[in-house]
Amino acid sequence: MGVQTEAKPKDVGVLQPSQYVHLHNHSHHSLLDGLTKIPALVNAVKDMGMEAVAITDHGTMSGVLEFYKAAKAAEVKPILGMEAYVAARSRHDRDPQKDKARYHLIILAMNNKGYQNLMRLSSKANLEGMYY
Repeated sequence: MGVQTEAKPKDVGVLQPSQYVHLHNHSHHSLLDGLTKIPALVNAVKDMGMEAVAITDHGTMSGVLEFYKAAKAAEVKPILGMEAYVAARSRHDRDPQKDKARYHLIILAMNNKGYQNLMRLSSKANLEGMYY
């Protein structure tokens, strides 16, 4: 009779915390959706051994400065982003029958130019496109 042994999992394919990045996080700046305070988010990421984290609040970039400063102070790479609302037609349309439906899109800045573009999109959305 043969001896049955327990199979051991291989280390190949096991992610280390430093290899994982949360790319979709809401903070308390996502009104009625997020409770996480930015310092708590950054501290949790650091405590788990992760090296980077993103902030993607709903339709706003209002928390990015606080987030950037907190992440840099903790030596965590900040990834700036936003969860945008995509209008069914355009940000200027206001027909309730056609324009109430909206979709979400996560947008992350790759560099400073991307950050500037996100700020521009956020400003245009809030000044020209606020609907429902």
